[in-house]
Order: sequence, then C-alpha cells, then structure tokens
Amino acid sequence: MGGIPLPGEFGERARDILAGRVVPVPARDAATVVILREDAGQVEVYLLRRKASMAFAAGAYVFPGGSVDPRDTDQEITWAGPSPAAWGEIFHADEQTARGLVCAAVRETFEESGVLLAGPSAESVVADTTGDDWEADRLALIDRTLSFADLLGRRGLVLRSDLLRPWAHWITPEVENKRFDTRFFVAALPPGQLTRDVGGEADQVVWVRPADALDQGRAGQIFLMPPTHRTLTELCAYDKVSEALAAEREIVTFMPRVAEVDGEMRIVLDDDYEFGGSR
Repeated sequence: MGGIPLPGEFGERARDILAGRVVPVPARDAATVVILREDAGQVEVYLLRRKASMAFAAGAYVFPGGSVDPRDTDQEITWAGPSPAAWGEIFHADEQTARGLVCAAVRETFEESGVLLAGPSAESVVADTTGDDWEADRLALIDRTLSFADLLGRRGLVLRSDLLRPWAHWITPEVENKRFDTRFFVAALPPGQLTRDVGGEADQVVWVRPADALDQGRAGQIFLMPPTHRTLTELCAYDKVSEALAAEREIVTFMPRVAEVDGEMRIVLDDDYEFGGSR
C-alpha cells in the first residue's frame, strides 16, 4: 500500500481521529474545473500554483475551483444546457446543491483563470474577457461585493452548463482541518478566450501536458495533490479535447483515508492508487 506519509502533528491528529478522540470537521461543497485546450496537436491542462501562504494546499498545483457561495444557488440565473436536476442525478446531489455546484464551477473558473463559460445566448459564448471592465467584475466577484447572478444579469449573459462535463467526486481526507466535498468538471477553453495570470490565491499559472505535469511531480519539481494527480493520469488517455469531453464517466466518490502502515500514519485510497510519489 502506497499513500502519503503524515508526519508530526498531522500523524498525531490522524491517530486521534482513528481512535475517536477527534471529530473531523465537515466538508464544504466545492467545484473544480479542468480547462483543456489543444496545442500543437496535444492536449494541455491549465494549472495554477497556490500561494505558500494559503491555509489549504499551500504550494500545490491545482485546477481552478473553490467552495460554493450561498448566492450560487440563486434561481434567477439564466441557464442553458443540462438542468440543475440533471446535474443532481449525475453527482448524486439534490437540485439546489447541484445548482450551486455548477454556478460555483463557472464562477470560480472566471475568478481564477479569466475564462467565462457563459454567452449572450444558449448557442454563444463570450469571446473576450480581457478588458478593464471585465477585470473589475472579476475582482468584485472575488471580494464578494458582486454576486455571480448579478454579473450575468447585468451583462445579459446565459450560464452555459452544456460546456461542462462531469468528471469526478473527491472529498478531502478527515485528517485535514479544512475539508471540501468537491465535484470535478472538465471544459474546453472557449474559442477566442485567453487565460491569464490573474493573481489572487495563485502565484503562478501554466498550461502543461498531463504527462509532463506527472513527470514533474515524480521528479519533485511540483507538488500534486492526490485528486489532481489521478485526474492528470486519467487525462493521459486522450489525444484530443473532444475525446475527453465525450468520455462516459461513472462518478465514483473518493475520499482518501488515514491508515497506519508499518507503524507510520499515511493517507491512502481504498483502491491502492499509487499517488504517493506525487510530491
């Protein structure tokens, strides 16, 4: 069994949780979006490195995403594509939760990459989000002075849930002090839109082939958390973005657990997926 060692206070906390002396904190609903593009005939993913000062996953290379804002469940948001009820069936969630997850996916992607999966109509998508007015809206979303519903409504935009595809479901291990119940989506970079270094929680962004990111993780050049590592591994199977978007995914819930292995506390997966070499 592989896994990731839990040294020091994390190891002690893991022992306390297994013994029932510590109650794990609840996991918050969250969404993550894997943005894909093709460059020189090869699939690339957009990753950002979380600042070293962040309380959760400091220094890790991750996909855009974050927790659901209560306002993400606003039913006034104009919606095109699969309904919240349909997304709820896919992700085994109630309709309101599913609405919040999809809205959070689109909102967080815009906040953290500048990519907006919305358009003036159900058949169109915004072509350019790089102007100063867009940047002002992005910053207002981040500091929560603007809701996503208000942004779309003021600009006359429709959320395009059909541009998202379901990919996975991960729950943060119980040993963590901050936990998230995260649904993973994939989406293609819309034509004409550009990602950019938008700052905020990240200090570096990169487009990279999944296989190259995994190689860098194994070499210790970058830090990949288990969900990111596994998602990148799965994406290596696709030569085109369209193939990844067309993949039939069975959404299985993964929650890495704590276990004692040869006297050492580790985070492991029940299917023994070898992610231990990702750091």
